[in-house]
Amino acid sequence: MLSFCVGQEHLLALGHGARRLHVSAAYRAKARVSMSRFEPGSFVNYERLQSNVDVVRQRLNRPLTLSEKIVYGHLDDPHRQEIERGRTYLRLRPDRVAMQDATAQMAMLQFISSGLPKVAVPSTIHCDHLIEAQTGGVQDLAKAKEVNCEVYDFLSSAGAKYGVGFWKPGSGIIHQIILENYAYPGVMLIGTDSHTPNGGGLGSICIGVGGADAVDVMAGIAWELKCPKVIGVKLTGALSGWTSPKDVILKVAGILTVKGGTGAIVEYHGPGVDSISCTGMATICNMGAEIGATTSVFPYNHRMKTYLEKTGREQIAAQADEFSHLLVPDDGCEYDQLIELNLDELKPHINGPFTPDLAHPVSEIGAVAEKNGWPLEVKVGLIGSCTNSSYEDMGRAASVAKQALDKGLTCKAQFTVTPGSEQIRATIERDGYSKILGDVGGVVLANACGPCIGQWDRQDVKKGEKNTIVTSFNRNFTARNDANPATHAFVTSPEIVTAMAIAGTLNFNPETDYLTAANGEKFQLDAPYGDELPAKDFDPGQDTYQHPPPDGSSLRVHVSPESDRLQLLEPFDKWSGGDLEDLKVLIKVKGKCTTDHISAAGPWLKFRGHLDNISNNMLIGAVNSENDGINKLKNYLTGEYGGVPDVARHYKANGVSWVVVGDDNYGEGSSREHAALEPRHLGGRAIIVKSFARIHETNLKKQGVLPLTFSDPSDYDRIRPDDHISIRGLKTFAPGKPLTAAVKHSDGSEETVKLNHSFNQTQIEWFQAGSALNRMKALQ
Repeated sequence: MLSFCVGQEHLLALGHGARRLHVSAAYRAKARVSMSRFEPGSFVNYERLQSNVDVVRQRLNRPLTLSEKIVYGHLDDPHRQEIERGRTYLRLRPDRVAMQDATAQMAMLQFISSGLPKVAVPSTIHCDHLIEAQTGGVQDLAKAKEVNCEVYDFLSSAGAKYGVGFWKPGSGIIHQIILENYAYPGVMLIGTDSHTPNGGGLGSICIGVGGADAVDVMAGIAWELKCPKVIGVKLTGALSGWTSPKDVILKVAGILTVKGGTGAIVEYHGPGVDSISCTGMATICNMGAEIGATTSVFPYNHRMKTYLEKTGREQIAAQADEFSHLLVPDDGCEYDQLIELNLDELKPHINGPFTPDLAHPVSEIGAVAEKNGWPLEVKVGLIGSCTNSSYEDMGRAASVAKQALDKGLTCKAQFTVTPGSEQIRATIERDGYSKILGDVGGVVLANACGPCIGQWDRQDVKKGEKNTIVTSFNRNFTARNDANPATHAFVTSPEIVTAMAIAGTLNFNPETDYLTAANGEKFQLDAPYGDELPAKDFDPGQDTYQHPPPDGSSLRVHVSPESDRLQLLEPFDKWSGGDLEDLKVLIKVKGKCTTDHISAAGPWLKFRGHLDNISNNMLIGAVNSENDGINKLKNYLTGEYGGVPDVARHYKANGVSWVVVGDDNYGEGSSREHAALEPRHLGGRAIIVKSFARIHETNLKKQGVLPLTFSDPSDYDRIRPDDHISIRGLKTFAPGKPLTAAVKHSDGSEETVKLNHSFNQTQIEWFQAGSALNRMKALQ
C-alpha cells in the first residue's frame, strides 16, 4: 500500500497492490474494472427486490411509484413494517456505502470506536474534497498529496484494515465515480455527502447522510429513514437548442424553493424523460439536494442501458432489462404533489445570487441584475463539479468555445474546467475537448471538488470586493466558493457559463445576442452540441483504486496524539436522567443558516478529522440577531464580546450548557455531521428552530443533541439573546409527545413555549445513551 507521506515508515505493508479479477483484455480496454464491482452483495438482488415489492403491494393494495418500489424493496421486514408516507420510520437495508474524504475521516473514526472488525456491506472512500485549486490540475494534486498525506494515509490504512475500498486523490469526484462504477437501476446506496442523489440518474435510490448513519449501515444495522413523501415531476416535450438538463432542476428549484422537497423523494417521469441523457438525469438528481429532497430518481430506460454498457456493466444492463417492470412506476400510482414541465417550452435558466432557488431565465438576468445592483461583469466562469462534468457537458461547452476560437475570440473572464473523474479527464483530453477549452482561456483543474466547495485559492479579487462569478455548480450560498461574502455566485449550465465567460457579462443571452469577432464582424453562437457518450469508448486513464485485502485484521491504523489533523473520539456523556435546566442561549441566529454557516468548509476542511480543532469554526458564519454581526456575540459570564466558538468554550469550561435558537430550514445544504458534532463537543444540548433540513436534524439526533421546533413559529420572536431556557418533559420523553421550554428573561419575567420533535423510540434511546454510537456499543 502506498504511503502518501514521503519518508514516513509504512504502517501497513500489504505488498499486493490493488487486487483485480482476471478479465479479458478487451473488457479492460473498455473501462478500468475495480474488483468492488464483483464483490458479493455489490449487485442488486432483483429477486429479493421483487419479493419485497410483492409483499408490500399486497399489503397496501395500490399501485406503487418507482421510488416506493426501490425503497420498500429494501425493507428489513416488509411483512410487518408500518408504512405511511411522511409519518412512519422505515428500517432499511441499503446495498452499499460511499464516503468522501472530508466526511470519511469522522465516519471511520466512529467506526473504529464501535469496535467492529470489518464493514458488513461493500463500502468505499473517495479522495476529492481536500485538493485546493490554485494553478492547475497536476500541480494542485501533487501539493494536495503532500499537504494531506497524514489524512490520506489514515483513510488508506483504515480502509485496508476494515474492508473499505479506497479511491486515491486524483481519481475524481465521489458522485461521478459512483455513477461510473456503483450506481445502477434499483440499488440503494447511502453516501456521506448531500449530493449523493446524483446516482438517481441511473435509476438508483442514493441518499445523502451523516457519518453516523453510514456507520450504522457499515455495522450491519438496519438504517432508519422517515417514510418519504413522493413528488412527481412529469416531463413532456423534448430538450433542444440551448436548453439543457440543468435547466430542468433550476426551474424546479424556483418552483419548490430550498425547502419544498424536504421529506420527499422527487420522481421524474413522462415522455420527456427519453430526451435526456443518463448523465443529464444525474445532473437533475444531483441538484435536487438544493430543494431539500431526500433524493431524486428517474425510471429505467434505453439511455441508462447504453450508459451501463459503455461503462463495462453489460451484465447489469441485461438484468435490469429482465426486471424492467420493477424499475418504472406503476400505472395509476399517486404522488403527494405533481409538477408538470413541458421541455419544448423550457428556456435556459440561471439561479442566484446567494441562494440556488432564485431562478431567472437567461434572457432576463441582465435586466434583473441591473435593477438589483448586481455586478454585470463576469469575473470568472467555472465549469465542472459533481453536477456538470460529464463527457456530454464538456462536449457542449467545447462546442461553444470552438465557435469563439474560430472567430478569433477567447474568454474575457477567467475560465476554469474541473473534470469529474480521471476517466472523464483522460477521455476529453484524448478527444480534443481539453485543448479547445484550454485554447479559449480555460485552466484545467484537478479531478476534484475544488472551487465548488470553497477549495479555491482565488487571487483576482480582494475579500469584500463586490463581483460576479458564473458556475455550473449546485450551490451558491454566501462566501461558499471563495470565502468572499461579496461574491455574487450564479449557477447555470456549462454551456451558458462558457458563453458568458466569452462575453464577459451576465447581460448576454446566446439565443439572441451577438458577439464581435476579431475582424469586427458580428456573429451569433449556434446552439451547443455534445455527444452523449464517446464514440471510441472511455479512456480509463490512470488506475487510482486500492482494493482492501481479504483479511486486514492484523493491520494497524495509527493516529498520533500530537496530530492537529486527526483525533480519536471520546464518547459523549449520557443523559443525566432529568430535565435540562437553566441552559444559556448561546446565539439566536437570524435568517438563513446552512451547514456552511454552522461549520464552514474551504480552509477548515483540513481539520475534519480532528473534532476539537474543527470546532473552532462553529457558527462563525451565522448572523447574530442581537447585533446583525457575524461571529460576534456577548459572553454573559464576562460581559465581553467574542467569537461564537470562544464563548461556547468558556461556557463549557464553567459548566454552563447552552442552546442555539434558529430560523427556518436550519441546517440546509451539506450532509456534514460536523455541524452536529461541534455543538455537542462544545456543550450544546439543544437546537430550537422554526424548521430543520432533513439531514442536519438526523445528524443532531445521532450525536445526542435535541433538535426541537417551535410549535408556533412566531415563538421565535419571544426568545431573547440573554435568556435562560429549561427543557422540561424529558423524564417522560416519548414519540409524538411535545416538550416544553421554560424561558426566563433577564428582567425576571418567565413564559412557557411548546416545542415539537420528530424522535421515534430508537432515537430517544440514542439521546438517553448520549449518542447513537454509544447506544450501538451498549447493545453489542
